[in-house]
Amino acid sequence: MPATGGAGVPTGSTSNLAQIGVSQVAAEGEIARAQAQVRLAVIAYNRAAALVREEAGSVRGRDEAAAALATARAALDAARAQRGLLGPSIASMGNLSTLWVRVPVFGTDVSAIERGRTATVRPLGDDRAAPRAARPVQAPPSANAVAGTVDLFFALDNRDRAYRVGQRVAVALPLGGRADGLSVPTAAIVRDIYGGEWVYRKTAPDTYVRQRIEVASVADGRALLSRGLERGAEVVTDGAAELFGTEFGTPH
Repeated sequence: MPATGGAGVPTGSTSNLAQIGVSQVAAEGEIARAQAQVRLAVIAYNRAAALVREEAGSVRGRDEAAAALATARAALDAARAQRGLLGPSIASMGNLSTLWVRVPVFGTDVSAIERGRTATVRPLGDDRAAPRAARPVQAPPSANAVAGTVDLFFALDNRDRAYRVGQRVAVALPLGGRADGLSVPTAAIVRDIYGGEWVYRKTAPDTYVRQRIEVASVADGRALLSRGLERGAEVVTDGAAELFGTEFGTPH
């Protein structure tokens, strides 16, 4: 999503871009109108003040002009704040050097994340792509009450235009403390259509059984498991996808 300034609301792939564009144009028109009113109020105040100095006008008239000027300036400030909430121009979204990455995190896991450290981002499904560092940024509170998640935001350097607004990415978040457990090469893991993670465990010579696992994290080509295997188990690394295809009759 585009990076926002101030208290701007991030714009993502699920946003109604046409509606946001119309709102942006209307807000910019309101700013132009408020600026014109400020200019007129300044002229009126200067005229009223000059008349008072020449003893040809009333102090009350000058005070009323000063109040009108203050009101016009307040309206201009409000119009600018309203425009800021609508984020960057829709027309500029394809040419942004910095994008924000929104990461939904379960509320129970937020405390385990080191919020001050950078995250790593790479294209989803491309394990060979070099990961990029993304620094944490402050954003308006955002959450999904149905899913029980809260959103964390990270700024990603996109000067080479490698990423697009709305693109899904894989993000590795920095966790506090140290986690111990079993790990397997990422090449050993296959996934079903529901996102379930499996490995093929060797149970006898030339005999393999598909076993469900749960991945806690991935780093440097290895996946740390939270459950699913016992220490010393042998799993298939080269050829796991072929076994999966043979089992379900789908080519790989």
